[in-house]
Amino acid sequence: MWNFTGRERPGFAIEPGPGQESVWDYPRPPIFVEDNREVSVRLGNLVVAQTSAAIRVLETASPPTFYLPLGDVNVNLLRRGNGSSFCEWKGAATYWSLEHGGEVIENVGWSYASPTTAFAKIQGHLSFYPALLECYVDGERVRPQIGGFYGGWVTNEIVGPYKGQPGTAGW
Repeated sequence: MWNFTGRERPGFAIEPGPGQESVWDYPRPPIFVEDNREVSVRLGNLVVAQTSAAIRVLETASPPTFYLPLGDVNVNLLRRGNGSSFCEWKGAATYWSLEHGGEVIENVGWSYASPTTAFAKIQGHLSFYPALLECYVDGERVRPQIGGFYGGWVTNEIVGPYKGQPGTAGW
């Protein structure tokens, strides 16, 4: 389906079937691709975000990360989270926590207030950790990328292996 690298997949990579993508066909440095499928983020029945104007960031060896426009996010549920990180491709990340019904779930998502020029398109967008909230792509429940730091969205269309799985620390 996608092969942005122009190189062969490593021998240990799973061969994608019809309608699937291999994370080994994604490029490094990463790229972004507009995605018009229905993407939603929920906490039970509470809709945190819903859009058909997401941006997927694709990077070698990682499941895609979906960024949703702030206009499609219920920002009244969010407050500035703890910590920070820096991506060599995107810049400094800001973390966001969810506050609802007197409870707080720390660092459910992140954004880039001033991304690098190459990733200016994700400014004004937010991504969420599917390990902390229920994320869906076209009705399919997203599985979180293994590993506490990673925020990739694993769906049936993605094949790996990918970063975070056992034996991938050196990737």
